[in-house]
Parts: sequence; structure tokens; C-alpha cells
Amino acid sequence: MGYYETSFYGLLALCAGLLASQPTRRNELQKLADKGKQLSKDDQHPERNWYKVYALVMGADWLQGPYLYPLYRDEHGLSERLVSTLFATGFLSSAISAYFVGAVADKYGRKAVCMLFCLLYAMSCCFTIVPAVPVLFLGRILGGISTSILFSVFDSWMVTNFRERKLVENGCDLSRTYATTSIVNSLSAILSGVASEWLVRVTGTKKAPFLLGAGLLWCALQLIWAHWMENYGTRVAESSDASETSNLWTTLKKPSILAIGFASTMFEGSMYLFVFFWTPTIKSVQKSAGELPYGYIFSSFMASSMAAALIFNIVMQKRPFKYSRLLVGILLAANFCFVKLAGPKTEDAAFWLFCLFEACVGMYWPCIGYLKGHLVEDDIRAKVYGILRIPLNLFVVLSLSIAGNSEHFTRVFSVCSMLLTASFGVVWAASMKDSMP
Repeated sequence: MGYYETSFYGLLALCAGLLASQPTRRNELQKLADKGKQLSKDDQHPERNWYKVYALVMGADWLQGPYLYPLYRDEHGLSERLVSTLFATGFLSSAISAYFVGAVADKYGRKAVCMLFCLLYAMSCCFTIVPAVPVLFLGRILGGISTSILFSVFDSWMVTNFRERKLVENGCDLSRTYATTSIVNSLSAILSGVASEWLVRVTGTKKAPFLLGAGLLWCALQLIWAHWMENYGTRVAESSDASETSNLWTTLKKPSILAIGFASTMFEGSMYLFVFFWTPTIKSVQKSAGELPYGYIFSSFMASSMAAALIFNIVMQKRPFKYSRLLVGILLAANFCFVKLAGPKTEDAAFWLFCLFEACVGMYWPCIGYLKGHLVEDDIRAKVYGILRIPLNLFVVLSLSIAGNSEHFTRVFSVCSMLLTASFGVVWAASMKDSMP
């Protein structure tokens, strides 16, 4: 067994140990019962349908990731320049649509927009396998719109559903929900990576994962339709357009929201750049003979992310410190990774620095989700979440255009380090000035 395979199975063993130590809803229900509170007799987890849907939609997303670029280049025979333009089109589409999808979801219903996401993303999957340039661009546009919905409206539905159903009285905890969601995401990534590699090997075409992704999205659509309750943002009968706009901009001007917006742009932007540049980075320092086992390396990253989310669940159960302080620590650790990656390094060091960064990602998602869940009002949640993603998409497009080809990863990592330094300073200052959880 090779070094990377051993590392992967070691990380899986760590995840198994952490999973056995997780705080559970059953423990919370027992505490509530001891206090004499009336509890629901339904033994099924009240958020089970959220986790099922999230696993399906993220699985559909992860299935495509490893094969989008090879499909464009190898099977469709597109030039490097055209492929870069297609990727940029997706990010620009996501940036342009971000505000509008949030506004539509808040007004007409988040469940409805999540169902629309399933249809649009399935269409994007189908258009991606058609070797016609106009159709491929349409697929990227739909993919960008879908991404905006996935990372703003789904989250908004979940938080509002948690509060409207008063799930805290049923043994649930929003912090634990976010951590479990991050764990589900990591598991979906690992399983999707294995499934997509098997599909391509069996069918002999890189189109197969996209077709399976469309099937998963159809299953998610059925679950949303059958089991999710609708929730909305601003109540039209109670709020005029003027007061809604005033409330939106009042929220966006808060120091805490500005700090979180800046930090999420820098961290998530660095994360997207990591996705583009980790392969050439490890190849540049490779000492081992033969082809690198990219599947095991990627799975190790996802196992690192899952282990960190499991640790988050255990540590933050007792709330030993504020979430804003934890976010500062995550940004500092991510900054350390990029400082080291920008300098001289060995193959082993590069691998474990990437694993550490993925561990930061695993803690970042539940932490930032909890902060936004408490700082943003339900009435404008999807709009705010969408607006916060606009600078992120523009940052990625600008970074890729400046970086040029994959040989300039050292310069990219240096810039990421500087921006993360600024972001943890901003979050620290805001947490001192504003009341952040």
C-alpha cells in the first residue's frame, strides 16, 4: 500500500473515532426530559429530509467536478482558452444572478426556488455533454445560476425552517446542524469521487457522471416536493418595498456583516483557487515514481474536512469560545497553509498542508453558517446570502485572469496569504466593536 493510500485510511480511522464521540440529539432530548419538558413522540430526526436532499444535490455537484475540464478538453476537443472562457462564464453568471435568486426566493418561496435549482442544474448537466459551443455556454450559464441558488437559498430555507418549527425544543442545535451538513458534504464528495471514477472506467466516457448527476437531482426534486415545507422572506402584507430595501441595506452596512462578507470572499475565493492549483503544486514537487493517485489524494482532503467538522461538533457543543473567535483562528490557520505553500516545500509537506487547509474548510462552513444564521434576519436572508456571494465570484474570475496558467501557483498562494491576513484582522476588529456570537 502506497503512502497516499495509507494516509487516506489513517484519516478515515480518525473520522471513525471522532464519529463515535459525537454529541447527539438523543442526548439533548434526555436533558430536556430531565428538566420536565414535554417532548415529541416521533423518534425520527426532524431534519432527516434536509440531510437527504443536501446529500443528493452535493453529490450531483461533486460528481461533475473531477471531469468537467477533461470532458471539455479530451472529449469535446476544446482549446484551453475556450475552456477558461466557459469557466469564467459560469462564475460571472453566478455573480450576476446572486441578488436576483435571493430576492425571488424570499418573495415567492425558498422551497419553490430549490425545486427550480434541481431542474436548472439537471439541464446544465445535460447541456454539458453536448459538443456544441453555444449549448456548452448555455450549460455554464445555467450552472452559474444553480450555484447561486445552492449556496444561498438552500441555507436560507434550512435556517428559517429550524426557527419556524422551533427545532431547538426537539433536541436540535443549529450549530450541530451546520456541522452535520458539512460532514454530509464531505461524505458525498468521497462517495461521488469513487462513483464517478468507476462510471468513467465502466462506460469509457466522461459524460456518464453528468448523467448520474441529473438523476440525483431528479431524486432531490421529488424529496423537496414531498417533504419540505415552504418558507418565505419578507412578508409582503407587512412590509413595503421601501422599508424592505432600507432593512436590507441597514443589515449590509453592519460591521459584523461587512467583516463576514469580506472574510467569506477571501477564504472561499482561496478555496476555489486551491481547487484549480493543488494538482500542479503536488506535481511540481513530486519525488515518487509513476502517476500520482489523485483519487486517494482528493479523498484524503475530504476526509480531513470531515474530521474537522466532527471536531467542531464536539468542541462547540459546550461553546467554550465565541464563533467569531473560532473564525479568526480558522483564517489564521489557512493563512499559515498558504504562507508555507508559497515557499520551498517537499511533496509530503505540500500534501499535509493541503490536508490542513481542507480541515480549515471543514470547520469554516459550520462556523460561518452559524454566524450568518444569527446575524441575518429571516425576512431578507436569501437576499443577503446572495449579495455576499457577488464579490466572491468576481474575485475568482479576476484571480484566474491575473494568474494566467497553472504554473503561477506560487504567486497565487502568496496573494491568498496576504488577503487572508487582512480578513482575520477585519473579523477580529469587527468582533471587538460589534456584538458577534
